[in-house]
Amino acid sequence: MPTFSHELRLLALHDGLVCGVDEAGRGPLAGPVVAAAVIFEKGRYPRGLDDSKKLTEKAREELFDKIFDRAVAVGVGEASVDEIDLVNIRQATHLAMARAVRALVPAPCFALVDGNDAPALPCDCETLIKGDGLSVSIAAASIVAKVTRDRQMLALHERHPDYGWDHNKGYGTPDHLSALKAHGCTPHHRRSFAPVYNILCG
Repeated sequence: MPTFSHELRLLALHDGLVCGVDEAGRGPLAGPVVAAAVIFEKGRYPRGLDDSKKLTEKAREELFDKIFDRAVAVGVGEASVDEIDLVNIRQATHLAMARAVRALVPAPCFALVDGNDAPALPCDCETLIKGDGLSVSIAAASIVAKVTRDRQMLALHERHPDYGWDHNKGYGTPDHLSALKAHGCTPHHRRSFAPVYNILCG
């Protein structure tokens, strides 16, 4: 289970606040990529935080509200489908992460970022592989990013019900791919992703 030990290690070295950063939505064929950044004080975070993928939807929703209640600050940033197609998903993810960190008030002096690919942030950062299972701040960020994006995809489903975004959240599931072939692309599809590009090009 995630702990606060990585945050404590960095707090001993840096004067200020440490945030955890994670994203949701790198792999889907539709919708934005969303990132979140979360700052906690020692001992002031909800129980049950974990990698969002290991939690049920109900647990994520419950923790989402608790994170906003307990955190010193929560920041959310995203990159649009147009930005993903323009600069690629890696760079768009970095944009979303930087926007999430910039949204934090007060600002952190250091960031713990999930994964092994360090983005350019407005503060120094350290990457942590599988960080959402190691750091409570990153775990919280993973939950906020996931819940935020899932809610966006549910709203988009109301406008485009043929693609099953209420359950596949834009991922390339068989029903989503079948709908793409039958109905074509929406403005919310990532045209630079191969399954969408191939349909557009016949």
